[in-house]
Amino acid sequence: MNVLFTCGGTAGHVNPAVALARIFQERHPGCRVLFVGADGGMENKLVPKEGYQIRSVTITNFHRSFAPADIAHNLGTLLNMQKSRRQAKEILNEFKPDLVVGTGGYASFPVVNEAARRGIPTAVHESNAVPGLTTKALSKVADRVMVGFEESRAHYADPSKVVVTGTPVRGDFFQYTRQQAREKLGFTDSRPLLLSYWGSLGAEVMNQKMVDFIAKECYEGAPWLHIHGAGRDYPWMQEELLRRGLKLGDNGIQVREYIYDMPLVMAAADLVLCRAGASTISEITAIAKPAILVPSPNVTANHQEKNARVLSEQGAAVLLREAGCGENTLYDEAALLMRERDRREEMIQALTAMAVPDAGEKIYVALREIMK
Repeated sequence: MNVLFTCGGTAGHVNPAVALARIFQERHPGCRVLFVGADGGMENKLVPKEGYQIRSVTITNFHRSFAPADIAHNLGTLLNMQKSRRQAKEILNEFKPDLVVGTGGYASFPVVNEAARRGIPTAVHESNAVPGLTTKALSKVADRVMVGFEESRAHYADPSKVVVTGTPVRGDFFQYTRQQAREKLGFTDSRPLLLSYWGSLGAEVMNQKMVDFIAKECYEGAPWLHIHGAGRDYPWMQEELLRRGLKLGDNGIQVREYIYDMPLVMAAADLVLCRAGASTISEITAIAKPAILVPSPNVTANHQEKNARVLSEQGAAVLLREAGCGENTLYDEAALLMRERDRREEMIQALTAMAVPDAGEKIYVALREIMK
């Protein structure tokens, strides 16, 4: 059996494809897997680290502007579409897939579209609550459309093609109970744990707010434990915290450059402050972690806010816009939730009701059906 996955642009598109590739290889020894991404995309680094081969096609996006530079870019995109179509044909001719699955990103379009034209079983999976342009276009030709949330079904022209499967989450997120994770992290007191981290897009804006957030925690005697992932802003955050005379660590407040043990830390957390990308939403839903979601305003079609709204409307998370995170807004909301254990329990119940814990299995079954 040969299975081709095409994805890219973000880890939220790559991770579900990797999870599915592993399921197919576990169920079908000898199954050959190939990934296809876009030239220069982050998938060209992520996929080989997972042990899979990746090919690429030359494809770019369209700019929604009539400025001279954007018109020139769009003309280049039209030329790239022709080139990517030829590249997709070559890849399909060589690999001869029995199944082609697109999980998001521009690279999916020429590959899935050509596979569907040839009559090869095809499917697309959309992790975001609202489909992007690529998924919406491919939903018209693919045999199956798989989505993360029931609320997503209404965004497609042919609901009969749509299956609510959830989004696969790495198995290590389910490895620890809250208490086991706390013990492994060395926490010896009973204070609840706050976890905060922000994506790379717009992270500096939120990390500036987190300096004041952490300062207020310190002034109030560290009422809870806190682990914050600063990412690329770690050096200046450290300098600013030191400049303010704030010494962390002994009081249970940690600022890390990266949270390499995210499944462990998230398992221990009682509340999460984060963006609302597809992977993050899937993880907090799968393990039922109450969250305050601050969507990035710097993403296509404002899709993070749409993701966050699916959870907030079910009472499963709190949605705050970045522009609305004033001087104390984020801190006050977090402090309220950290005090109100009953409210967090209600959020956990709402998340549990929305979760699809066996998402990988559901997707595998849906894909095997179209292969028959």
